[in-house]
Amino acid sequence: MKNQTNQKGMVGVMALAKRYAEGGDGAIILRGETGVGKSHVAEQLAKWTGRKGPFVTVCCGAIPHTLIESQLFGHMRGAFSGAVSNFAGAFKQADGGVIFLDEVGELPLDMQVKLLRVLQEGEVDPVGGKRPVKVDVRIISATNKDLAKLVADNAFREDLYYRLNVFPIEAPP
Repeated sequence: MKNQTNQKGMVGVMALAKRYAEGGDGAIILRGETGVGKSHVAEQLAKWTGRKGPFVTVCCGAIPHTLIESQLFGHMRGAFSGAVSNFAGAFKQADGGVIFLDEVGELPLDMQVKLLRVLQEGEVDPVGGKRPVKVDVRIISATNKDLAKLVADNAFREDLYYRLNVFPIEAPP
């Protein structure tokens, strides 16, 4: 009986996801326990947006803190030791498409500021770059954390929370 309840719950989630995907370019956030299928919902969302560009997934919790900025926003050759060539970064790679920020609640505060800039200005600052680079991406994020509680605990930026929380979707356990 429980599987049937979860299936009905996911049918509702997918219907809401489709409506959100087709309803504009606002950020979508998927919340739910680990293992409930948030990445599957994100993949479907990306298809339903109608965007022609790529679907790029970034697991924010799996990237070492010292590499997050470069992985998300790119870097220029020589920007740091080991930067032997230019690297576009996930946002530039997703230009014209959708970026999925899995476990966005794991982002350190300094990267949250930079992510907020992408949401507000539609541009990224590559490490070692001389000027911002415009990007056109639809942002889907996911978390198993209570971001509102993290905001109250000063562990997540309130302004970023509201920018990511335009179209919230709760996945059932």
